[in-house]
Order: sequence, then structure tokens, then C-alpha cells
Amino acid sequence: MSQLITIATCNLNQWALDFEGNRDRILESIKIAKEKGARLRVGPELEITGYGCLDHFLESDVSLHSWEMYAQIIKRKETHGILLDIGMPVLHKNVRYNCRLLSLDGQIMFIRPKMWLANDGNYREMRFFTPWMKTGVVEEFILPPMIQKHTNQKTVPFGDAVISTLDTCIGAETCEELFTPQSPSINMSLDGVEIITNSSGSHHELRKLNERLDLIINSTSRCGGVYLYANQRGCDGDRLYYDGCALIAVNGKVVAQGSQFCLKDVEVVTATVDLEEVRSYRGAIMSRGLQASSSEMRYKRVHVPVELAPTTLRFDPTIAPSPKRKVFYHLPEEEIALGPACWLWDYLRRCNGSGFFLPLSGGIDSCATAVIVHSMCRLVMKEIAEGNEQVIADVQKVTRSSDPQWLPKDAQELANKIFHTCFMGTENSSKETQSRSAELAKKIGSYHVDLKMDSVVSSIVALFEVATGKKPIFKIFGGSQIENLALQNIQARIRMVLSYLFAQLLPWVRGVSNTGGLLVLGSANVDECLRGYLTKYDCSSADLNPIGGISKTDLKRFIAYASLEFDMPILETFLSATPTAELEPITKDYVQSDEIDMGMTYEELSIFGYLRKVEKCGPYSMFLKLLHQWSPKLSAAQVAEKVKRFFFFYAINRHKQTVLTPSYHAEQYSPDDNRFDLRPFLINPRFAWASKKIDLVVAECEGKNAGTLDVMSID
Repeated sequence: MSQLITIATCNLNQWALDFEGNRDRILESIKIAKEKGARLRVGPELEITGYGCLDHFLESDVSLHSWEMYAQIIKRKETHGILLDIGMPVLHKNVRYNCRLLSLDGQIMFIRPKMWLANDGNYREMRFFTPWMKTGVVEEFILPPMIQKHTNQKTVPFGDAVISTLDTCIGAETCEELFTPQSPSINMSLDGVEIITNSSGSHHELRKLNERLDLIINSTSRCGGVYLYANQRGCDGDRLYYDGCALIAVNGKVVAQGSQFCLKDVEVVTATVDLEEVRSYRGAIMSRGLQASSSEMRYKRVHVPVELAPTTLRFDPTIAPSPKRKVFYHLPEEEIALGPACWLWDYLRRCNGSGFFLPLSGGIDSCATAVIVHSMCRLVMKEIAEGNEQVIADVQKVTRSSDPQWLPKDAQELANKIFHTCFMGTENSSKETQSRSAELAKKIGSYHVDLKMDSVVSSIVALFEVATGKKPIFKIFGGSQIENLALQNIQARIRMVLSYLFAQLLPWVRGVSNTGGLLVLGSANVDECLRGYLTKYDCSSADLNPIGGISKTDLKRFIAYASLEFDMPILETFLSATPTAELEPITKDYVQSDEIDMGMTYEELSIFGYLRKVEKCGPYSMFLKLLHQWSPKLSAAQVAEKVKRFFFFYAINRHKQTVLTPSYHAEQYSPDDNRFDLRPFLINPRFAWASKKIDLVVAECEGKNAGTLDVMSID
């Protein structure tokens, strides 16, 4: 005998503090779920407020507006007839909790607070919320007066409980709880909970999705049951991009999966599942039966007198359980093409901007940034072709089109309206980089400006000479290192000033009125940011940086992918070019090289970054790890020199990371100190004690008797 139930989860592109917009997207998801015959709908974490409100959660207004929006949702008749699982902050006994509110037919059945909070990496939930630490405890929650008027309820259960209907049992998990060693879903399943919801605010990182889905699949494979995963989608107003991928799993098999990257604000994923399959699966595992019968954890069941799997469905031959399907993952190259592109579009349409401005240098980093914008334009055109009304309205708003019916014919025409590029050359720039930039701009369709700024550079140097009587010259012509660096930095900083000048005035030049200007895009990759290989307040200083969390190695793979996927052979020339800042004169004997200047390769930088941040290595432990990994290719002395060099430049350039352009977060070793990398920016760059210990190991490896360090010494 079958017991079929149609259930729905969703990806919602919520925006922090956009209460009415968030409400409307929730309502739209409920409408779609009901149209698909769903009896249960679950949404993302904190979907009424938007997940990324940060310190706004501490404001009483946010709690007030959350209840106001929630009341407007559940009082509507069109939201009745389906069990709703909606997320918002709730103040209980003057303590703020991150909660799920479960309701049916305008009545609140139960409020379930989050028990385990995300409090590392990008997340600081314990700054805003308190975890519910009372396992299995349920209290009475007094509803706000405005809600009492709508529901005719004074109190509802609040705590660690589950929902019991006439035909099944439902439990709620929230985001981080899935990742904990002993997730609540384990005890729930052992206590007979058959359907578990997980409402998440999980951000995108390259190669991360498989970890999330593996946890869901493994959990339901071991415990049996139905698992609904909902997630936030979009930038939510900050550095993170929440990548959706809502899915439904049954007994370790995925039966429905939403998109990971998409411009749709509302995406509802449904499946029809057979509860008898869950019971049969669990009943066949003897060890599970023994654990379930001996488990002391017993959840309070909040009874809801409704049947979610109507008897009529059991005998309807036209309705069948959703078939199993393979889990879909994007390649890292595809993730780079899609994630930052979606993030940029969200930011552009919501900040009321009119487009982007990018200094296009002819190097691979600015090339990758430009290609990401091209990918964004392609995604927009795809949604236009599919009739996405929200995207169509956004395009017309962003382009400031005087014709309300105007729409671009292709990605190039859209780019010509909203994407502006500029090659800012000097006498140190090569003809190759200039021509590569122009050809790429033509292929993408951007409005391109080509200029030489030598006169501006010369004027500043002349001004300095008049003021001081000294004229700096490049090292290659006999100048000192400090002169050489200063002359490079002049060029870099002038490019930043010119970028903002052009960003503000290019729309005016083109006759576009009523615009606040263009958003300036930076193009410094994560490895350069980590090493500090950039000039403070140069053209790495911008409004947004879509590649600031992506390694040079991954960017090269992305460009190789885009060359074929987007039919852009010009990209091959960027891959074969030597990375160079082109800030020093080119002679027959000398061409500036990034990797030579840095004293390390980009591949090595990625390794240093991963070990420093993800594996929590200081200089000494990093040296020991790399000594094993890089021997015998490198000697102990060479490994030591590389590690010391990295930490020296990392330390002396930490101050630059305090003013990094807000970047798309794509790597765990992002150096963005504001959110992800909480380290001081005044550090002794010599790391004296660690260096001494490294030298001892090097001496031992070289067969020298270097003595020992007194680890108890306080000298």
C-alpha cells in the first residue's frame, strides 16, 4: 500500500531588510507549491528578514516588522490548506532566537528555535541570536497582540518539539544543525519523525556543494526518511552569494533538485514521496530498530488534526512517487562563470546602478572579470527568452531605456548599454596588451575607451620635482628601489582616480540621463590580495570585485573553459601571456613579471593561503607540512626561504587587506579581514621565534649541529 504526499521546498532570492519584497516572494512560493499539489512548504532560513541582516538583527524594528509581515502572510486565505514552515527572528522572554514558525490555515502550530548556531568563517550568529540549549524542552510562547487578533491564539508551543499530523510526523532542522556531529535529525528519525525540513542560508564556495549534499544523502541513507532542504539565493546585500540548490531526498536518494545558480527570484521544487517506502526502509534495518527502541530521546508531539497524505491519493493511478535522479554538480569553471555573474546582477539591479566600469589591462585578471560580466549578460538574455518578467523589468530599469518595450537582442547589445571598459596605457604598456583589451571589448560588446595617461603621470612627477628638487627614476635606469616603487604606484593610483572619473561621466557622455554613474569593478585575485601584491588605493580599489575570492589557478581554468563555451578564441592569448603589471619600462633585456616580483608562483600562493587559513598554520607548522610535501624537489633551506618570504610580505601588507574592495567570496582562504579573516594588521613580519625553530630544522636536514632552543627561555 502506498501513502503518497506531495511536498515543496524552495530557493528564494531574499534581500536583507526588504520586508515587503521578501513577503511577496514567500507568497509566490506558497502559491506555486499549492498549484503543484504540495501539502507542506518549507522556505529558507530567516526568509522574512533576509539572512544577511547582521547587526540589524539587534534592532527591535526588525522583530516588529517580521511579525507584521508574518501576520500578512498567514491571514491570507490563499496561504491556507498547506502546512507552512517559515523562518524569522523571535524574541522569547527577552532572548532573541533564530526560529521556524509552522502554521496551518492561519493558525500557528509551533515555533522551533535553532539549537546549534553557525559561528565561524563568515558566520557570527551568536552575535545576534542565542541557541536553544534545552534539548527536548517545550515552553509556552505568548504571541504578540497583533498576531493574537489574527489567529485567536494567545500562546503556542516554543522549543524542541515536532509536528504530528494524522498520518505522519514532521521535524525541523536549521542550516548549521545539519553540519554538527550529532545533528537533531538523527534523534528525530529514531523517534519516528518521517519528514525532516532544513531551512538554510548556505553560501557558495568553489567545490563546496558536494559537502552539503553528501551530508543530506548520508543522513537519510543511514536513518531513512524524507529530507527537504531549502536555501537562500542571491547576494542578500553583502559579499556572499547564497547558491540555492534546494532538494528533496528519500532514503539516501535524491528525487528533486533545484538550480544552484539562477536569476529567478522564486524557484519551487516539489516531489511526490511515498511514506510507506520510509517505513519499509527503516523497518528492514535491525540495528536502527534496536537504537530507536532503546533511545531515551522522546520529542513532544504537537498534534495537528489534518491528513497530509489524503486517502484518495493512495488509489490514484495517475499519481506516482517521484523517481530517483542523479545529483547534479557544476564544474569549478562553471561555478566561476555563474556564481559571480548572478551576484553582480543582483547587486546592480538592487543598488539602482546603470552599469559597470572596468579598467581592462590586457591581463588575465581583468579579462576574467570582463568575461564574468559577459556571462552575466548571457544569463540575463536567457531569462528574457524564457519570459522572466522580473528580469525584463530589471533590464529596462538598469538600461534607463526611454522605450518601455525595448529589450536587447543579445548579450553584446546588453553589454553595450551597461558595461564600460577602458585601457589606461602608459609608455610602459605593450601593444599586445592594448590590442588584446580592444579585441576582447569588441567581442563582449562593451563600450570601450582607449587612452594614454603619460601626460598625467609626467605632470605629477614634475610637480614633485618642483616641490622637492628631486626627480625619481626607475631602477632599470639607475634609480633606487624606493624610487622604482613610487613611480609604479603613481601609475596605479592614477588609474583608480581615472576609473571613478570615467565611471561617473561616461553615461553623461553617452547621453544617458537620470543616472548615478557606474559601479567600478576591481580585478585583484585572492592570491594577490593575500600576498599584498597590489598598490593601496590603486585600481584594485573599486566598488565590487567579482574575482577577489578566486585563485589565479582557477581563473586560468575558467578562461580556458570560457574560450570554448562562449566561443571566444581571443581568450587563448590571455592564457599564454606572461602576467605583468606593466608599471616598469620594457627594454630588450627586461620585462616586468608578477611572479618574479612576488618571489613566488601563483600556485605556491594558493597553497600558502590554504594552509594559513583553512589548516590554521603559522610559519613553523606550515614549514613542516611543506617540507614533507615539497621534498626532495626543494631543499629544506628553499622551503624555509619561501615560507619566510610569504609570511613577511603577508604581514607587512596586512594593512592593505583592511581596505580591500568587497569581493565575491569563493575561497575559504579569503583574506577579507572584515568578515572572514579576523587577524590583526600590525604583526612583526619576521616571526622571530618561529624563524629560529625553522632554521634549526633546516640545519638538521643539512647535517649541521645547530644546537637547540631553550623553549622555556623568557629572554
